[in-house]
Amino acid sequence: MKYTLHFISFGSADATGQLNMGVRRHIPLTVNDAVYVVAASSSASLLQILRNDIGLNGPKYGCGLGQCGACLVLIDGKAARSCVLPPAAVVGKRVTTLEGLAIGGKLHPVQQAFIEKQGAQCGYCLNGMVIRTVALLNAIPTPSEHEIREALRYNMCRCGAHEEILASVRHAVMLTERLE
Repeated sequence: MKYTLHFISFGSADATGQLNMGVRRHIPLTVNDAVYVVAASSSASLLQILRNDIGLNGPKYGCGLGQCGACLVLIDGKAARSCVLPPAAVVGKRVTTLEGLAIGGKLHPVQQAFIEKQGAQCGYCLNGMVIRTVALLNAIPTPSEHEIREALRYNMCRCGAHEEILASVRHAVMLTERLE
């Protein structure tokens, strides 16, 4: 694994877009196999750092309360809600965003499945659905229908693309089985 070190020293904007100039600490983060040292305020969330400082737009700001799933990232392969997670909580862990799922320039099978089955309408929930599915397949490579629905039950889709999302997850299971 090759790491690139990046230093980022500007402040993070809060949910209203205001620059937060509170006490800042330099925090090393491993995101998508690159190491960043960010100057994060004590009130910044991992989501704010990922989007505003590192420039990754996969995780979305949805509710800011950790309830909708739009902000999901993988932390050491498990789904976590980045809007309520302080950056210091992931020091020494691998953070993977939607942008970091591709393998050798090729889409991750879950990403490919969502494209092939048109598992998004507006796309706002897509990050969370894809990340949650990757985490599910990391834990249970061939989940049952019940396990798929349980895994996705706290991810909100406001457009009503639920059937397409479920079809995408089922297709992702099939695609990942082919890789093994």
